[in-house]
Amino acid sequence: MAGFSVQRYAPERSAWGRFTARDSVVRRLDWPLLGSAIALSLIGSMLVYSATRGRDSLTHGDPYYFLFRHALNTGIGFALMVGTIWLGHRTLRGAVPILYGLSVLLVLAVLTPLGATVNGAHAWIIIGGGFSLQPSEFTKITIILGMAMLLAARVDAGDQAHPDHRTVAKALGLAAIPMAVVMGMPDLGSVMVMAVIVLGVLLASGASNRWIFGLIGAGTAGAVAIWQLGLLDDYQIARFAAFANPALDPAGVGYNTNQARIAIGSGGLSGTGLFQGTQTTGQFVPEQQTDFVFTVAGEELGFLGAGLILVLLGIILWRACRIARETTELYGTIVAAGIIAWFAFQAFENIGMTLGIMPVAGLPLPFVSYGGSSMFAIWVAIGLLQSIRVQRPITA
Repeated sequence: MAGFSVQRYAPERSAWGRFTARDSVVRRLDWPLLGSAIALSLIGSMLVYSATRGRDSLTHGDPYYFLFRHALNTGIGFALMVGTIWLGHRTLRGAVPILYGLSVLLVLAVLTPLGATVNGAHAWIIIGGGFSLQPSEFTKITIILGMAMLLAARVDAGDQAHPDHRTVAKALGLAAIPMAVVMGMPDLGSVMVMAVIVLGVLLASGASNRWIFGLIGAGTAGAVAIWQLGLLDDYQIARFAAFANPALDPAGVGYNTNQARIAIGSGGLSGTGLFQGTQTTGQFVPEQQTDFVFTVAGEELGFLGAGLILVLLGIILWRACRIARETTELYGTIVAAGIIAWFAFQAFENIGMTLGIMPVAGLPLPFVSYGGSSMFAIWVAIGLLQSIRVQRPITA
């Protein structure tokens, strides 16, 4: 990691001003990607408002409390995307050691008295004024950037065709440190996402298949060992038990999933109408503005509205895949692949747990769920994708 520096990429520090008016940054942006992300955030604002406007215990009597904060989070996230494009992913490549160190310090800070427990996970830092920070969200980005930097270094320099075993081992060690800390919080959902990111990054890097199959085997053995040794908290064990048998405790640990399925099932084809869902207005689904926000779409917008969310997520993944394929540098390909793995798995897990096909893991739906840390991180990821596209060579 020490072989790179910000100065090396100084000539491309800013994407702005490097192109003529005929080939400006604005024209080179991936507009279907950006438009889909904005549309999802706007839909999320409506769903968050619908889920919280009548919950006085959460809104302190202000029905627009969460709507305003969700819009504010989206605005800040959009600004972070613009800043990421302005800096450029290549400049950030030189700053990876600093960013990685800061992210590790933040997740370690959660284990100090600064940390706070929310919904069973000791994964937050309370800032004050009703705001909190979940460092594990930003760690996803630094794992992607750090692994990409190591795995692509000698390949992009032309020294070798694929990362060697020693480089892959270093990259895995880089990812293992924050993952171990997050696992100790415990924040199993974030660890699951990070594990998928690592696999996606290795696949894109061209690393030997022995590493891929070895990691899958080691992960399976580790999961069995964690279960057998009783290292999971009681609430995590209960969630898996409820997933395996939804009828086990319908009024207890299985309540969230059962109510979520009722809400989605009652929406039918076109839904009950925005702000008209009985499950939503009756406040039967807990954490509906965050982890279970998809239930609002299923109930009030129906299959068509929920399907629109899936289509928009699909467009984002499609455009990200195209960006990964078209870039001429392995570093950009790996970064894009890591983001694809992150978004795809997190969306699948979130929607899957509301449908009862995945265990409840406390993961937000990208762009849609309420939550500042998640919103900031995913918009930075969009900025990285746009930067990779903007700085690709012109083939015309």
